[in-house]
Amino acid sequence: MIENLGITNLVNRATARADEVGNNELEKGAEILLEKIARYKPEAVAILGITTYRTAFKKPRAKLGLQEDKISDAKIWVLPNPSGLNAHFQIKELGLLFAQLKSGVFGL
Repeated sequence: MIENLGITNLVNRATARADEVGNNELEKGAEILLEKIARYKPEAVAILGITTYRTAFKKPRAKLGLQEDKISDAKIWVLPNPSGLNAHFQIKELGLLFAQLKSGVFGL
């Protein structure tokens, strides 16, 4: 069971739409996250936003869920951003994906 989990957006500012965040901001957010993972050493990290993850970490074929790659020793999960503006995922789908994170990380 994992006891140390981080969940994050890569850019810490509110926007009306995801396309308002530039690639340079996402890449800078990824750099900051890498530093935090090195410092705090979580066992798992959940990153919100599949397009965000693909862009920031240059993983254009990444899928939602547990990633094959790790950052340091941390398992990486990618989840859809639960923003109400994210019309691609309804509450039921979001619930299932977050439940998979809970099950995979906490063994529940």
